Amino acid sequence: MTRVGGAASGAPAVIESYDTLLLDLDGVVYLGDHAVTNAPEALQRARDLGVRLAFVTNNASRTPGAIAEHLTHLGVSAAADDVVTSAQAAARLVAEHVPPGSAVLVVGGMGLRAALRTHGLRPVTSSLDAPAAVVQGIWDRMSYELLSEGALAVRQGAWFVAANADTTMPTKRGELPGNGSMSRVIATATGVEPVVAGKPQPPLHRESMIRTEAERPLIVGDRLDTDIEGATSAGVDSLLVLTGVTGPLDLLTAAPRHRPTHIAADLSGLHAPVADVRRNATGWTCRGWTATWENGHLGLVGDGDPVDGLRAACAATWEAVGDGHADEDAVKPALASLGI
Repeated sequence: MTRVGGAASGAPAVIESYDTLLLDLDGVVYLGDHAVTNAPEALQRARDLGVRLAFVTNNASRTPGAIAEHLTHLGVSAAADDVVTSAQAAARLVAEHVPPGSAVLVVGGMGLRAALRTHGLRPVTSSLDAPAAVVQGIWDRMSYELLSEGALAVRQGAWFVAANADTTMPTKRGELPGNGSMSRVIATATGVEPVVAGKPQPPLHRESMIRTEAERPLIVGDRLDTDIEGATSAGVDSLLVLTGVTGPLDLLTAAPRHRPTHIAADLSGLHAPVADVRRNATGWTCRGWTATWENGHLGLVGDGDPVDGLRAACAATWEAVGDGHADEDAVKPALASLGI
């Protein structure tokens, strides 16, 4: 997978190969109360080309309607049906495993409760209701009392499902603890590991495909361990944008399951031509950059768009390490020339 997307004269735009964009939200479309640079314009242009947009998020705290309202406020037109959440994936997963109308203890917010009701399940908050399952998702009002009820229910035999396993979530103040960190409380207290519905596990991708009927989807995200790994597991292409969690060093040292098909600075890269990353006698080139791997270290020379340099560097590094991953010390010196 060395197409690490970007800019080649005469090449088709990245978006031309796909009928649906499965877009992560945090760090891709917005950061908190602000849209990511170029995101609204790039997404409207995609819609104008007839590409379907689905906003796929591991955040289970809000309902699809609330998320769509937030997107619209930021200049990204969206309806509730355009939003696919890990809460919805978790609710479908639970509904397939417990009897209709079952009580489900919700360790989380309205997003999970609404999704469970849609599938005919009954959200509760006490282990005394003998819930058939416990579903946990991030919520800014999570309490010790609710975590305790969840632990008691799991100890009583309730099936434990986590909406997602993200250890952190990006905000305008920095990375905060995510549901993966919070779900460790119940897992540690009970010795029971949750079944995970969100990225990179299959249930959320399955929910997205059911909802969009996509034939040629492109998964777009900012995290290697959720968005890109999820795409790899599903066997579909991916675009990594550098507006969120993942940085150049993370990309260069990525294991095979975390290597994206395309790389772009932001969502405007959807409309740029596919990168002309080529192997020649000396190394890998992308426009004005050449990357080599010699004596166990990455070399990088050139000028122009630093993302083109990163694409060439990734191609050279990933070829050199194969199914392994590069050591940070082997690639850090070359990164200095990129300035990103």
